[in-house]
Amino acid sequence: MTITNLDPAHLWKHFDEIRKIPHCSGNEAKLGDYVLEFAKKRKLDAQRDENGNIVVRVPATSGHEQAPVVVLQGHLDMVGEKNSDVAHDFTKDPIQLRMDGDWLMAKGTTLGADNGIGLAASLAIVDSNDVLHGPLELLFTVDEEVGLTGAGKLEPTFLKGRMLLNLDSEELGAVYIGCSGGGDSTIHLPIGTAPAPAGTSAVTVKVSGLRGGHSGIEAGTSAMPYPARRKRSSQSRRPTSRHSRAPSTRKSIRSSKSWAASIRDCRCMSSRRKRGRVVPWTPARRRPPSICCSPCLTEWLR
Repeated sequence: MTITNLDPAHLWKHFDEIRKIPHCSGNEAKLGDYVLEFAKKRKLDAQRDENGNIVVRVPATSGHEQAPVVVLQGHLDMVGEKNSDVAHDFTKDPIQLRMDGDWLMAKGTTLGADNGIGLAASLAIVDSNDVLHGPLELLFTVDEEVGLTGAGKLEPTFLKGRMLLNLDSEELGAVYIGCSGGGDSTIHLPIGTAPAPAGTSAVTVKVSGLRGGHSGIEAGTSAMPYPARRKRSSQSRRPTSRHSRAPSTRKSIRSSKSWAASIRDCRCMSSRRKRGRVVPWTPARRRPPSICCSPCLTEWLR
């Protein structure tokens, strides 16, 4: 099927090319070549480091040359999973598409919208004549899905911009300020061994066939579907999300991120504090209170 009739046209044109190029983690080189060829045809400065990360430098549109450099970041790799009854080789086969109403989906495999749609958005900005912007650096990292290893190996001199927009999210129309971050811990513990008691046998336990999912989203509602709006009248309905409401743990994470957006206008726990009715969050509560300022976050984290 074709998706070039979808809007925005430049975005879907690039996503259609991206889904044809196998690019699971560790196999991103050909998609990287596509990005470099894209830059070459448009006479843009591009660079690939020794780890496979790519940056494409895009000049500002006229009148915006003095704006600060903004980095648009996405990752080249995708997760390759398929249903047991589907014959698909992620090292050479393109992703097969189907439409389900307003939703673009894959036929029995992951779609690669994470993060193919982010990459397509970056490339579409370059091809769009109606998008005004300052100087841009389009950053494409490798190996995100298996541990952010591409981003972790970036050299500080690879980028000039000091403002970054990460085009890899889960909710339509939402912009998060800040990042939850992450960390790795290595623990060394002494382990003693002893001969197995007489009459015992070794047992291998294997768990498989479970439902897949994505961190922060309930299992079975992974990031396969991505909304696609057809060219149609302005009275048509916008597509709606099929993701079920996330569990309470995700609400907590989202709440802790949202306070920065309205730090100067607290109307939640500060007002309760004035009335002497502050109720700190405890694990017994289903979810934390609404948080919209720094004092409220401090109170919640107590």
